[in-house]
Amino acid sequence: MPHTGGSIRVGISGVPGVGKSTFIEAFGSQVIEQGHRLAVLAVDPSSPVAGGSILGDKTRMETLSRADAAFIRPSPAGRALGGVAAKTRESLLLCEAAGFDVILVETVGVGQSEHQVASMVDFFLLLMLPGGGDELQGIKKGILELADAIVVNKADGASESMARITQQHYRAAMSLLSHDGFWEPQVMTCSALNGLGLEAIWEMIAQYADLARAQGAFEQARADQNLTWMHQLIDELLRASVSSHPSVQSAMADVEAEVRQAKTTPLAAAQSILALSRQPV
Repeated sequence: MPHTGGSIRVGISGVPGVGKSTFIEAFGSQVIEQGHRLAVLAVDPSSPVAGGSILGDKTRMETLSRADAAFIRPSPAGRALGGVAAKTRESLLLCEAAGFDVILVETVGVGQSEHQVASMVDFFLLLMLPGGGDELQGIKKGILELADAIVVNKADGASESMARITQQHYRAAMSLLSHDGFWEPQVMTCSALNGLGLEAIWEMIAQYADLARAQGAFEQARADQNLTWMHQLIDELLRASVSSHPSVQSAMADVEAEVRQAKTTPLAAAQSILALSRQPV
């Protein structure tokens, strides 16, 4: 722990096909050129049927994966909610202790539970596609309320004008949402494929970090995140402890059968399981 905390942590999320890997490849190269050491924690979706993950992020980041100042670690999402792997926070701390001063956390995509990444990073960046933004749709997506910046990617070629229109739509939508604190979320465009707009995005993130530190919000946010993390781990460890108790393991099948057959309520069943978990082993 004494060797952690020296990085800026950036969460990156977006709809499938928005170009997260292409963006991270180009953006990461831009960050390295400025003398930083970059770690990328990429989370791959796991099959709900077979349970496996492709873990192919390195193949989509060929240049970045060969850079000496970069470290890329794809991990399977598994059963973890929040769009991040269960051990992402521990991996993040290890990368900081190893001397990486910029850490990107890529989520598997946008969904109802993916906001969890925002609770482990300093800056949350949301990638959007051109043509995907009207005000009402934007307001419905709660994830927008967590974003420190929205970046409309693929602003090149025939899509460039559409990206500008989408940018205006999201700016209008964001103006209707309330944002606490010192930072007004930015809406920008970029072309990760052509490397356009990436330097401005990094400058924005650096400006955010400077303002947050000056306001005392940077360390306060991390302290709050650590407490949230602790409470979440308590829940997970308690569940694991209950599940591994011998009395619970021997009785679980019968209790589940009673719930299925409506012989007992789920609440009564849960209380009986907890009572069994308190018995001495």
